Amino acid sequence: MKKYIIPSLIACIALSGCNDFEEINVNPLSPNVNQVEPQYFLNNSILGAQQDPNIAERVFVLYWKTASRQHLSTGIAGATDNDSWSVEYWKYISEWLNNANTAIEVANEKKASGNSQPYYDNLIQASRIWRAYLMSEFSDNFGPQPILAFKGSNPSFNSEKDIYYYILDELKDATAKMDLNQPIPGDNIAKYDMAFKMDWSKWVKYGNSMRMRIAMRISEVDPAKAKTEFEAAANSNMFISTSADNFSIAEKPGWDALTGVMSREWNPQLLSATLNNLYIGLGGINSTSQLPASQASAIRADNYIGVKYSEQFTTLTNDPSAGYWLDGLPNKIDPRAYKTFYIPGDFSSPIYSYYPSYTNDATTNSGTLTFANNSTTTINTVNTWNAFTIGNWGVKGQRNGLRGLIGRAPALGKQYRESTNSRIFFASWESYFLIAEAALKGWSTPMSDVAAYNKGIQDSFNYNGVSQFYGQYINSTDYNRDGTSVSYSHTTEPGATHTMQYKDPATNNLVSVAVSYPVNTIYKNGAFKNDKLTKIITQKYLANVPWLPLESWNDQRRLGLPFFENPAIETPLVNLPNINSGNYMTNSIKNFPQRLRYPSSFRNSDPNGYSKAVQLLGGEDAVLTPLWWAKH
Repeated sequence: MKKYIIPSLIACIALSGCNDFEEINVNPLSPNVNQVEPQYFLNNSILGAQQDPNIAERVFVLYWKTASRQHLSTGIAGATDNDSWSVEYWKYISEWLNNANTAIEVANEKKASGNSQPYYDNLIQASRIWRAYLMSEFSDNFGPQPILAFKGSNPSFNSEKDIYYYILDELKDATAKMDLNQPIPGDNIAKYDMAFKMDWSKWVKYGNSMRMRIAMRISEVDPAKAKTEFEAAANSNMFISTSADNFSIAEKPGWDALTGVMSREWNPQLLSATLNNLYIGLGGINSTSQLPASQASAIRADNYIGVKYSEQFTTLTNDPSAGYWLDGLPNKIDPRAYKTFYIPGDFSSPIYSYYPSYTNDATTNSGTLTFANNSTTTINTVNTWNAFTIGNWGVKGQRNGLRGLIGRAPALGKQYRESTNSRIFFASWESYFLIAEAALKGWSTPMSDVAAYNKGIQDSFNYNGVSQFYGQYINSTDYNRDGTSVSYSHTTEPGATHTMQYKDPATNNLVSVAVSYPVNTIYKNGAFKNDKLTKIITQKYLANVPWLPLESWNDQRRLGLPFFENPAIETPLVNLPNINSGNYMTNSIKNFPQRLRYPSSFRNSDPNGYSKAVQLLGGEDAVLTPLWWAKH
């Protein structure tokens, strides 16, 4: 039997030295290629990439969700990665890639030996499409990788440009070679395709949608190539266009690869300041029309920003909500917010998550603020809506008994926590937002930018069960706290400030204040807050919560959109030395993570490969070194 030498990319070599196909991929009781089927390996690859709790809490939650600002956590968002987590991820994704490669090799070898099945050719193409996704995930995180890692020898690392070109070529060729007239195998075989049950047309749609995604990924640095690839994929009219075509994998409770990626109790995944500023006011939908009458008294005026607690809340950040505690619920908010994050103390909510193992849970829904004179005040957090800036709050953080505590701030709903959902890898709304961006660029697309933009919103609203608000929402000209509105034709800029009122806790008097809209100096030098591209990426970002944090991180690195506030620096952040007390109101790509460092397991096991990878990276092996396609 042919033996497959797995190169240095594959963790088995790096960690244990094994390199034979039999040792890595085949049960010892079934060592012969004639005794295995290629679909087993595709199944194992997709299953593994679903991420078991060990890797999901490190990569999906602590890396991707943190970097994309989906929840309150500094970590990688403060440019601090963890080598042990990266070692694990390198091992896992190498295994996923290895299984995808092996599915292709086994099918080809069985064909060559005369043991082919009618579905093998299509299974090979599906495995190539899936392998293209895994390669993109790898390079989106680390950067350069060896394209030919699966060709039976230890290859050299390739540049990111070569990698993404290769991915695009694979997607183009694999979708073209898929025979849509080939019958879907019976359930006993189709069950080994966890995504589409060997519905070949769905694999073609996924392949074309992935081609659109990768083409847009390189659009800022290679627009001609991006345009050609995107137009070919989009105008095939075979892309993921309905929820029925979404690439998703059903979760189940337990502790294996099908366990929910966001299921660990220890991290409540509290609402982030980034999300909160995008949500509040966006779409002009009143909270009164979204919540039961019992919560109406908690809804505050539209021009009210909260109580100003100068001694306990940081202001050394360009977060437009910094310094205030909203002692109630926002007057207007994007309707997906209440469907994704539960309101503190709202025990009757169908999405409320309760964690009895934590002493700081929502049993009392109160917190203590301490003042410089050592006096304290107790804050009731029931029916309040707040998010906290990441970073270092210094002494103010020590005085704040609200920040980061379970039950005191909105947190991710239980529908995403209990392993009863389906993890989404690609959804129809992403196809439409990609088309909207492409049409805005003037590329040839199957629909206009405004039509695609609205359809992306509609699909997201349908998914979140808020379709009743769609018509009002897409016509709204209300600005959120970042100065962006929903209506695609409404591109009037909001101005530098807007007048709000806050409560002085010493007197309980309302005080007027001019609150600045943030200036996103990464995107077009801060000239726009409400142009069409900002709208598209804002809506794409909100639709991708919480399933697609890596794509949201990719967009922010690529474009600087949507607006991410700088981490607070009451005490300097060691790994973000660019931010200081003189420039914390100015954004820079030096203030945000750009990648994961290569793990020590790779660096130690293959120093020559590591040296080549860093050379191709074009900078030091650091979290702040931008990838080739990212905004420079």
